[in-house]
Amino acid sequence: MTITTYCLYWRFSPEAGFEEFGKTGMDQKRIRNFSIIAHIDHGKSTLADRLLETTRAVKDRQLVNQTLDNMDLERERGITIKSHAIRFDYQSKAGDKYQLNLIDTPGHVDFTYEVSRSLSACEGALLVIDASQGIEAQTISNLYLAMENDLHIIPVLNKIDLPAARPDEVSEEIVGLLGCDPDEIVHCSAKKSIGIGNLLETIIERIPPPSGDPTAPLRAMIFDSVYDSYKGTAGYIRVVDGSIDKGTTIRFLSNGKQFTVDEIGFQRLKFFPTGSLQAGEVGYFFAAIKRVSDTKVGDTITDAANPAKEALPGFVAVKPMVFAGIYPAVAEDYNHLREALDKLKLNDSSLDFVPETSVALGFGFRCGFLGLLHMEIITERLAREYDQLIINTVPNVEYHVTTKNGATIDVNSPAQLPSPGELEKIEEPYVDSQIIVPPDYIGNIMKLATERRGLYKNTEYLSTTRVNLTFSFPLSEVIFDFHDKLKSVTRGYASFDYSLPYYQRGDLVKLDILVNTDSVDALSVIIHREKAFHYGRALCEKLQTLIPRQMFEVVIQATIGTRIVSRATVRALRKNVTAKCYGGDISRKRKLLERQKEGKKRMKQVGSVEIPQEAFLAALQIEKD
Repeated sequence: MTITTYCLYWRFSPEAGFEEFGKTGMDQKRIRNFSIIAHIDHGKSTLADRLLETTRAVKDRQLVNQTLDNMDLERERGITIKSHAIRFDYQSKAGDKYQLNLIDTPGHVDFTYEVSRSLSACEGALLVIDASQGIEAQTISNLYLAMENDLHIIPVLNKIDLPAARPDEVSEEIVGLLGCDPDEIVHCSAKKSIGIGNLLETIIERIPPPSGDPTAPLRAMIFDSVYDSYKGTAGYIRVVDGSIDKGTTIRFLSNGKQFTVDEIGFQRLKFFPTGSLQAGEVGYFFAAIKRVSDTKVGDTITDAANPAKEALPGFVAVKPMVFAGIYPAVAEDYNHLREALDKLKLNDSSLDFVPETSVALGFGFRCGFLGLLHMEIITERLAREYDQLIINTVPNVEYHVTTKNGATIDVNSPAQLPSPGELEKIEEPYVDSQIIVPPDYIGNIMKLATERRGLYKNTEYLSTTRVNLTFSFPLSEVIFDFHDKLKSVTRGYASFDYSLPYYQRGDLVKLDILVNTDSVDALSVIIHREKAFHYGRALCEKLQTLIPRQMFEVVIQATIGTRIVSRATVRALRKNVTAKCYGGDISRKRKLLERQKEGKKRMKQVGSVEIPQEAFLAALQIEKD
């Protein structure tokens, strides 16, 4: 008797239950790729949680608040820092099964390029707007990004259950912004699971399916990447044309590097291998890539054996916008800091750092960040995850400097700026910004914009209670404490967003801080000439209170080239050398005082002043107005 054994290719996963192994290649007409865009705290992550819960993409025990946000900082701040993608299945009311790919994106302006690439991997986007707060600056910014990528926009009015909700008024704002019909707006409450089923049906009906060519040569776009300590770099991709299989030799069109795919599949909180991805699908791949920097966001991958003729549009190399020095508080921790930065760069290819040396702070690193939030995240992770106690220097932007001999150099540190006699011109980055605020605060905004060298452009009334003000600001004026000032002068009602920078010529100078004629390079800044005096005076006065008194006089000066614009003095400690002279000729006391004076003069020549860490932190808190 012959016994025949049949194998069914099923796999059990504690996370997703039983599912068919290798299930892939769904008809493109049954695929929907979409993203969720919203202003901070408008309910984007909560809405993603409800979509996962309704479609049972993950088990109930896996669902937590902000399920897709797996970093502590993301949960604490209520923002998305790292983009995520997840696949889930949905059966419509008509009985048809669909594959939905949600590509969650960061929301902050620092990650605008990553957001644009994630949006380009979709065919549609849910524009989530808070029913109580209405349209905000970041709402408009993200909407423009989605429109640039020709996405179909579904307006979603969230938080309709709140007592302060204004659904009718906010709906009018949305109609005025999008020019859509009021019936096209989907009303829901992500927190109370109201209207989620209707939203899923709307996604199926309105968002078009992918339109890639399955028979064309492979073209897939990388929209994110993460590092796995065992498998190397995982690239998150959207397959536009063709297909990619396990064993395919792929080529990156930006750098020409080739790798062989070891694993390919889709994501559902964890990786699920399928062996293949077809045109229109979203997933991941491993190819023994050791460096995250090789998988550049927006790059196109193709089949090395049958390459595509041209890359997908939109790829640019990401450049840091904000630069700051990071130094260990204890010099012996330099190597530990280097190891920590190396590990952070494994999962964040946009972080750049090079070693640098400061006379005041010793050995450290010059780091480039996408923005001030990116800088805060990195420094916070260094403290939390790697137990690093660090000192930050004043953040700077990158300037384009032209010398008198015609050479053009990029300067991101005051120490790199040539002497004033060699300079022809300095160009600084400007950004176009949007401020949405109630009309009552327009005067306060105009005053703040004037203080920050803003150039007024336009005023647009979104409704009777909301106005959109457009300005052009120097980037150096908005990365520092502009957002805090804006919230202060508008009692928290204003929202702010800005675009990628462009360069204009500016009247900029290098302000140096001298302590007993020795320059403290870590306190030097590049600043506009009109603000140099006020900032120099404020910093000298602050250092005067922070530098401890010595046995000799300490002179603090703020200088522009050879010109001293401000000065402060830390008085010397004085010993009463005449205390023992209880009588006698006055000339005896004079001799003792002259001898003390000569000793202090010699001590000043050989003595050194130790600047406390608080002095460098104080430089970050001084306003440049």
